Amino acid sequence: MTTRRTFLRMAGLTPLARFGAINALASPAAVSTNYKALVCIFLFGGNDGNNMIVPAPGTSEYARYLAIRGSLALPDPNATLQGMGITTRNGTPYALNDGLKLILPLWASGQLAVVANVGLVVQPTTQAQYQATITGGASVPLPTNLFSHADQQVQMQAGIPSSSASTGWAGRVADAVAAQNAGASFPPSVSVSGPALFSKGNAVQSASLIPGFNMQLNGFSTWQPVVGQTRQAQYQSILTFNSGLTMIQAADKVRQDAVALSQMLASLPPASPFTRPFPSTTIGQQLLQVAQIMQLQPTIGLNRQIFFCSLGGFDTHSGQSWQQFDLLRQVADGMLSLWGATQDLGIANQVTTFTESEFGRTLQPSGSGCDHGWGNHHLVLGGAVHGGDLYGRYPQMAIGGPDDCLSTSNPSTPARGAWLPTTSVDQFAATLAKWFGVDLTDPTVTAKAFPNLANFTSQGFPADIGFMG
Repeated sequence: MTTRRTFLRMAGLTPLARFGAINALASPAAVSTNYKALVCIFLFGGNDGNNMIVPAPGTSEYARYLAIRGSLALPDPNATLQGMGITTRNGTPYALNDGLKLILPLWASGQLAVVANVGLVVQPTTQAQYQATITGGASVPLPTNLFSHADQQVQMQAGIPSSSASTGWAGRVADAVAAQNAGASFPPSVSVSGPALFSKGNAVQSASLIPGFNMQLNGFSTWQPVVGQTRQAQYQSILTFNSGLTMIQAADKVRQDAVALSQMLASLPPASPFTRPFPSTTIGQQLLQVAQIMQLQPTIGLNRQIFFCSLGGFDTHSGQSWQQFDLLRQVADGMLSLWGATQDLGIANQVTTFTESEFGRTLQPSGSGCDHGWGNHHLVLGGAVHGGDLYGRYPQMAIGGPDDCLSTSNPSTPARGAWLPTTSVDQFAATLAKWFGVDLTDPTVTAKAFPNLANFTSQGFPADIGFMG
C-alpha cells in the first residue's frame, strides 16, 4: 500500500527514488492502450445553446427561430452561417455557430456530436407538471433555485439537483472505476481550472492546479546539501503529520498532489511534441496542460483520468453576438488542438472531450442578449464518439410551445423559450461513464454515481443515450 510518505518522494520533497529517470520522458513511452480520459470544458455563465446550433436556414423552424430571436438570430447562409451547415443521420439539417468553424470538419468525419436539450431534472417532468408545481398545484421535485448561476453551477458539476451536494459526478465516476487505477498513487481526477466540485469523489482524491502557476518548492537546494535535506524532512513531517483534523489533512493532501504534478510537468521536454500548437488563450493553456498530463501516463500509471477545464464570460445579457462567437472560437481552437494532441499520442480513440454549462438561455432575446434558461445543448468530441449526429430531442422553436417550461397563462412566469430538459444530465453523464468503464447494469454502482438515474430508467428512459462507442 502506498503511503503519503511514498507520495512525497514522488512530489520531490525527498529524493525521486521512483522517478529518478523521469527526464527520460524526452523520449516518452507510449500511453497505455487501456488508458481512457474524460475532459470536461465547463462554460461558465450559461452558454446560449440556441445560438450554438440552430435550425438550418431555409427551413420552417429557422423561420420561426428568426422571427422570435430577431436581431440576436444568426443570419442566413449568405453571412455568418455560410458553410456551417450540418446534417444528422436522419437527414435533419442544422447549422453551427461560425465560432465553431475549426471543429466543423469533425462532424463530417464522425468525431463530433451534439446532445440536445440537456439539463437538471430530478425525474422525467412534463410541462404540465412543472407549471402546476411552480403555481402551487401538483408537486414534482425540482432542482433547487432554478435559473441561479451559483446554484446551477454546483448542481451541473455535482449531477445532483441540490445546491448542498458535496461531490461531483466525475469524482463519483472515478470512485466507480478505481480498480482500473489499482497500484497508482496519483489522483485520477484533476482540475486545471483551480478547485472544482466536479472532480471531487467520495473516496478518490482529486488534484487542482492553474496552468502557469508553479507549485515547485523553493529553498530546498542549498550550498550545504544537508541543510536542504533537513528542510525537506521537516516539511515532509508537517504535511504527513496526523493532526486528526480532517480539513487540514485534506488541504495538505491537495498541496502534495499539486507539488507532485508540478514537479512531473517540469520534467517534460521544453519543446512541445504536438503537431498543432495550442492557442495562448485561457482555455487553450488549460487543454495544453491536460495533454501534457496525458503524456505522463506511462510514469503515473493511471488507466483512467478525468479532467476539468473551464471558460467564463457566457452570461450574455448584452452584446452577445460577438461575445459568444469569440468565446466559442476559443473553445473550438482549444478542442481542435487537444484532438490533434491525442492523435500525436496515439490515444484519439481513448479521450473524449465534452462541454457543460449551468443552463441554457431564453430563445426570446432581451435587447442584445438573452436571459437565464434551463435545458441546453452540448458538444462531444473524440475518436470513440458516434459523431455526425444530434442526440436527444431538439426543442421546437415556439414561445409557449411544448418545450417551453414557462407559461403563456401565468404573468409571473411568462413564456420566453426556456427549454424544459428532455435529456437529463444523469443520462448524459451515464453515457460517458459507461464508455469510461462504469457498469450501468449494477444498481449499487449507479446509485452511488448517479443517484437520480433510476428515476429515468424505471420509466423507460435509457441510461445510455447512444453517442459513445
